[in-house]
Amino acid sequence: MDIKKKRLIFDMCFFMVLVAIDQITKFTVSVNLKGNPPIVLIKDVLELDYLENKGAAFGMLQNQKILFVFIAVIILGAIIYILKSIPSHKKYMISHVVLVMIAAGAVGNLIDRLMYGYVVDFISFVLIHFPIFNFADICVCVATAVLAVLLLFFYTEEDLNFLSLKTQKFRDLK
Repeated sequence: MDIKKKRLIFDMCFFMVLVAIDQITKFTVSVNLKGNPPIVLIKDVLELDYLENKGAAFGMLQNQKILFVFIAVIILGAIIYILKSIPSHKKYMISHVVLVMIAAGAVGNLIDRLMYGYVVDFISFVLIHFPIFNFADICVCVATAVLAVLLLFFYTEEDLNFLSLKTQKFRDLK
């Protein structure tokens, strides 16, 4: 089996683990916290608090389920295309990890939206009154930050040529 197929198998396994963690944590919180007071993990700092979020990040765009599903499908399609296109060189392994994390986060929240009409959020930093979030949100935010650093400081324009939708014939016409 070539390295590219091994990486795609790794991607799928990592994806399934992340989605499973997300769904298990949301299920556990739903069973144990829905209708109950928050669980204080660190007094005045961190709590587990059940919330049904019908919006996007920070509760924006409430009740826009169709829009969120559409955006998730577009993002997943782009990630699948990129993962299949990434060269098998070792320098791109971190890209696989962050793209799979973004995809897993998107799917984790997509599952909630399709099954319940809302996303289950439960991690609350009460110290700074930060919006309540979940494991899928962590995957998306951390991976997006790492991807931004990679694109700004690690990969060169040449490293990203594989993303070009133009054919070699078209490039030769220039």
